Amino acid sequence: MANKIVLNETSYHGAGAIKEIIGEVKTRGFKKAFVTSDPDLIKFKVSSKVTDLLDENNMEYEIYSEIKPNPTIENVKTGVEAFKKSGADYIIAIGGGSSIDTAKAIGIIITNPEFEDVRSLEGVAPTKKPCVPILAVPTTAGTAAEVTINYVITDVEKKRKFVCVDPHDIPVVAFVDPEMMSTMPKGLTAATGMDALTHAIEGYITKGANTITDMFNLKAVELISKNLRGAVDNTSEGREGMALGQYITGMGFSNCGLGIVHSMAHALGAVYDTPHGVANAILLPSIMEYNADATGEKYRDIAKAMGVEGTDDMIQEEYRKAAVDAVAKLSSDVGIPVDLKEIVKEEDIKFLAESAVADACAPGNPKDASLDDIIKLFKALI
Repeated sequence: MANKIVLNETSYHGAGAIKEIIGEVKTRGFKKAFVTSDPDLIKFKVSSKVTDLLDENNMEYEIYSEIKPNPTIENVKTGVEAFKKSGADYIIAIGGGSSIDTAKAIGIIITNPEFEDVRSLEGVAPTKKPCVPILAVPTTAGTAAEVTINYVITDVEKKRKFVCVDPHDIPVVAFVDPEMMSTMPKGLTAATGMDALTHAIEGYITKGANTITDMFNLKAVELISKNLRGAVDNTSEGREGMALGQYITGMGFSNCGLGIVHSMAHALGAVYDTPHGVANAILLPSIMEYNADATGEKYRDIAKAMGVEGTDDMIQEEYRKAAVDAVAKLSSDVGIPVDLKEIVKEEDIKFLAESAVADACAPGNPKDASLDDIIKLFKALI
């Protein structure tokens, strides 16, 4: 079977990468930008690092900031109408997954208006045209939305998140500048970093993994494990390492899929508005234990990439435990809670599990998980 790999046309990495936006806009002949960014990034003048460059070069733009941390169908619909009125011909998405995911949905609907209800984009939508060109500027080191073909939208009415998978939504250019991430508070840095680690580990063990995606995801495990603690302490080395690590795993998991950590985390986000990275981090060690017997020797690779010594001499039970323990230790070191006791209500568990089973990420799990399995996994953490 052929393995398909979809990546950005172009990406820039390292301090000062956002300065390359001007050249890309000029080369591509774009006229007016529709800038998507969340209210906090505008309030704390993070977005202005980009819009100041546009101002200095007399480039037109309009800002759209009606975006929630877990972007909703309404955010998308309002954004579509705002884009139509703006006269813009491209999008600059500044932010974490929320801003970039919103931009993807807006861009897809503008060029494929038959999906304007938004819900019909769930899963692998049969869109026919590439979305409005997107220049993506991540401000968190976690989602890798700037290089993936995925986005997630919240259906408030039905209390669920749905995943959209579409090669037509990938940003044409990504500007991965660690200086854009330097103002992230410790808690957000930790949560988004653990989201990236979850991408890397789930991508490495998913049913759809292949040699190319394994290369990306395993290197990402190494980079994230080495740099997340430093990023939380806001060292330049930590920020640079995390910016690169989260992008590299985006190159991997976007092309092979994820698993039930993400499907369960999506359910938590939809019902309780739980930060996605926090949900992933709490769930990951337990689900790694659940999946262990379906992963061959891959946990040895994960443990070694996370800096565990002596893995070559360990028996299967030892290296699998070592990998889970290394993940739990990193999560604890950066301040993530160890369980869901403060989040989940027992009476919601069946609904949460049903949502997780229906999620687009679930089929990629290395081990087929039944509704009862997921109920037990939720219950074990409360």
